[in-house]
Parts: sequence; C-alpha cells; structure tokens
Amino acid sequence: MRSLLAGPPVRTVTVDGTRAEFVTDPVLVRQILVKDGRNYGKGELFQKARNLSRAGLLAADESVHRHYRRLAHPYLRTAAVTGYAPLMRQIARETVTAWRPGQAVDVQAEMCRLAGAIALGTLLGPLPPERSALLGRSLAALTWEMIRKPLYGKAAARARRQGAAQRLTRAREEFRALIASYVAEQRSSPDLAAGYLPALLADPGRAGCPALTADEVCDEAVMMLTAATATTASVMSWALYVLAEEPLIEERVLKGLAREGDEDAGPPRIGYPLRFLMEVLRLYPPVWITCRKTLSDATLGDHALPAGTHVLFSSYLLHRDPEHHPDPLRFDPDRWLTTRPSAQDASYIPFGTGAKGCVGESFAWRELEVLLGTIMTEWQLALPPGSRVRTAPDTTLHPRRLVMVPQPR
Repeated sequence: MRSLLAGPPVRTVTVDGTRAEFVTDPVLVRQILVKDGRNYGKGELFQKARNLSRAGLLAADESVHRHYRRLAHPYLRTAAVTGYAPLMRQIARETVTAWRPGQAVDVQAEMCRLAGAIALGTLLGPLPPERSALLGRSLAALTWEMIRKPLYGKAAARARRQGAAQRLTRAREEFRALIASYVAEQRSSPDLAAGYLPALLADPGRAGCPALTADEVCDEAVMMLTAATATTASVMSWALYVLAEEPLIEERVLKGLAREGDEDAGPPRIGYPLRFLMEVLRLYPPVWITCRKTLSDATLGDHALPAGTHVLFSSYLLHRDPEHHPDPLRFDPDRWLTTRPSAQDASYIPFGTGAKGCVGESFAWRELEVLLGTIMTEWQLALPPGSRVRTAPDTTLHPRRLVMVPQPR
C-alpha cells in the first residue's frame, strides 16, 4: 500500500472487482470528512464485514446519526470519562493481577477481556457480578472474532470457507441474546439504570427521528460495545509489543507514569506516556482503511466524482507519509514535542475527524492511559525467544499472534 504514496493524490483502484478512488492527500481527505462531509455517506465496500447495526449512530440518515450522537455524548464526554477512571483502574487491576509470573499470556485475548469489561461497566451501568462475567466472556469472544475477520478479497473468501464467518455469527448471536435479556428487563423495570444503554431505552425520539425499537437498541448496544472493545484491544496489544521491543522507550514511559502518579482529575497531559500512545496510534491505527460514497456529484481536487462513487483513504498511509511525518517508520514519541495534529489536514486521524469522527475519542484516550499505567506498574512483558510478530490488516490493524510472558516489576 505504501507505494500509493508515490503516485497521484487520487488514484483509481478496484476492490473485489468494484471501482473506487483511493485518496492519499491529507488535505483532500479532510475535505471528504469535514468541509464536504455532508456529500459523503458510508461506503459499502467494507461495511458488510463490520457493520453490526444500521440504526442509531450508524444510520444512513444524517439527522438520525446526529440525534444519537448527541444522546451518546453525555456518557462519553471528558467530564464523564474522568469519573470512569477509578472503575477502569479497578477492572484493569483485577484482570492483570490474575496473571502468573513466567506463564505465557495471549495478549490480544486478555486485552479483549479487559476492554470489554470496562465497556460493559461504564456504558451499561452497574451489573450483578454473575451477569457482568457472563456478558464479559461473550463480548470478548465476539470482539476477537470481529477483530480478525478479513475485510475483503481472497482472505475473506478463505475465511468463509474455513468457517470464520459462522464463528462470528454465532458469537454475535450469543452476545446479542444476552443483551436482549438485559433490555427486556430494563424495559419492564419502573426505574431504569444509569448508563448509555438505558438512555437509549428511555429516548422518546423526536420529529423525523423515531425512537429505536427494542431490536434496534440491542443492535446499537452490540455495535457500540464491540467497537469500543476491538479498537482498544488492538491499540493496547501494539503498545505492549512496542514496550517489549524498545527497552529505552519502556524506561521513559515508566518514569513518566511515576511522575504523573495516580491522578484522575482533568484531561490527560502531554507527558511521555501520552506521547507514546499517540505514536502507537500513528503507526498502528486500529481503523486502518475507510470507505465513503458520494451522495451527489462532487469535486475532489481536480477530480469530478459522480454520485455513487466509492472513495477510499487509509489512516495507515496518512500516518506514514514522510511529508507530514519525517522518518515515518521510526517509533519516536518525542516527535509530538514539536508536532501537533494539524487542523488543516487529515495527516493524523486515529479516531477520524469531522461529524462522523469517533464519538468515544475522549473515552478511548483515558482508557488507554489507565490500562498502560496499570499493566506497566504490575508487569514487564517479554516476547518468547524466536517470536516474530506480523501485522494483520483485518477488521482492525492488529498483531497476527501476540503471546507474551509477564514478570513482576
């Protein structure tokens, strides 16, 4: 894919036999996402692989999307996320203290379990321990099947033949059934719990935007919880891998965490641990490729795009463009001392940007900081001798296999 950076800013490609325009100019990508965002709807080339809901936040109707985005905002804004930090830390500690020195850990499976427990605990509100554990196991299984599902092409066809699609369907049905049981109980309860899912149930809708049905609420909850878990699990897996490969960076992250202490108040600071996470997200953005589709005739640079044109761009490529990120393949958290993400282009968009940017960005930053600090305080993780970790560009960009051995600090 990196060869595309040397070509024209807009180039015609084909994906599974479908023509699309691939955009590598970050200024034009920002035009798609921000300036002309209303002219571009969700593309369909990869939607079939990861679309768990067609209502709520993923509705095609812009007014419906905005309505449910506003509904989610109170539970994901910075002030709310600050209040979640102690619970995030408690869940993280309970998970990682169960690891055993010298006993190999499947890092991605553990990160799915950990991130899933946090998503459930913060977005669904208080749950009985037995139900929380059952939902957590089911969500972790669904997330792992979603993460490793190929998006398109021969790999996707091979996965279908090998039963991956059936495993994903079964995992989704199992988790959705558990969510449906919770929804039914909440709907019959005189007092709704506090949380994003109960807020969806209580929402009366508004003119032109009907309230979600019980089935749509279930789909929305499955989508939100799975997306929150998959992206965090992928990013944290890469973060732990980099720390094992770069001992000097690991030492600086530890020193930075010691300086910051356990303070929960206020937004994350641009200390070394946060710069480290920014660099992980630069080189390993979980949503590595995106498709949009023109809703009407559009102009992009010198290119006229008829209505219905598929348009692709890749944060993986944008983040590795040497024009905007010098020495782009070098892992260098200190580049963020002198560089700030530009408001004029899309050269750094790990969470997207514009009206359809990730509604949970503040939540994700705080969660990543808490997980990084909690895990590193307890454990040093190392790769087994002879390990070779490869990149898997599936539904998210994740390590193909990441087994690590923990030792106490």
